[in-house]
Amino acid sequence: MSRIRIIGGDWRSRLIDVRTVKSLRPTPDRVRETLFNWLGQDLDGKRCLDLFAGSGALGFEAASRGAEQVVMIEYDPVAVAALQANAKTLQATRVQIVRGDALKFARSANQTFDVVFVDPPYRAGWIERIAPLLPDLLSAKGVVYVEAEYQIDNLERLTRIKYGTAGQVYYHLFAPAA
Repeated sequence: MSRIRIIGGDWRSRLIDVRTVKSLRPTPDRVRETLFNWLGQDLDGKRCLDLFAGSGALGFEAASRGAEQVVMIEYDPVAVAALQANAKTLQATRVQIVRGDALKFARSANQTFDVVFVDPPYRAGWIERIAPLLPDLLSAKGVVYVEAEYQIDNLERLTRIKYGTAGQVYYHLFAPAA
């Protein structure tokens, strides 16, 4: 087990536990800092969805920065147990952890979100499968953050508005196409 630090908001500098799970890669601090600069440091009133929660780095960071609601979807039971333990430790009352499949959740979601985080396991084709569902998950001014092992120019009905790289990580912010 390892630990990662929340970098901003109410839980700034708090550590969360990360269990050893195959294909789990917590988003690096530098990338999270850039992402939350793009989103604005204050997420008050925002509804966020973390489709491949893994370590919970993105979802807990959003909750720390005031998101009204954070829904974390994770399939792996070991990762889910760690997410639940971290939520309890942080007293994260605005965080909902769902053990389930990201595709099934996205197909059946009955609400929209202001920010959707997509950081799936690499080399498994998840981005291609989830991309058609993303626009329907967004509120009117919603955005999608995608982390991948390759650069993405555009996704279905979404336009890339920002991107960067850190080592072998390509990270992107998308908004609905005009």
